[in-house]
Amino acid sequence: MITLDRAETSGSVGAGDARGSEIGLFALAERKLEWIDARQKQLSQNIANADTPNYKSRDIEPFSSMLDQFNVTPVRTSPLHLVGFADHLPGTVNTVSETAPDGNAVSLEKEMTKVAQDDTSQQLVGNLWKSYMGMFMTALGKSG
Repeated sequence: MITLDRAETSGSVGAGDARGSEIGLFALAERKLEWIDARQKQLSQNIANADTPNYKSRDIEPFSSMLDQFNVTPVRTSPLHLVGFADHLPGTVNTVSETAPDGNAVSLEKEMTKVAQDDTSQQLVGNLWKSYMGMFMTALGKSG
């Protein structure tokens, strides 16, 4: 497992928070986009080495592990909110990667699925960013 270098994710931690004890929405969105960028680079290396003998597929540390350093905890503020799920949902299985006779363990199908998931995540983060910027602009009395 490859970790995302902390220097790559440093910067303004909280929007307007000088202590850095909280992480703002925009900082979180920026970090998620940096994570997606780093993961896309790793996935492209995996795909490029799909025919390299003895190459093992690699991935970076999950984004959720980056959040652990900020003590981000969801809070149920209303009894009408849904309760969260456990780490492993029923029906999910951790699969063992197959290895080709030449020792290569890259599954193009799995790698392309990860690329598609990252693309969806990137679109979501971009849409959230635009929505919040639109609300700020409206609050400031500007249209854009």
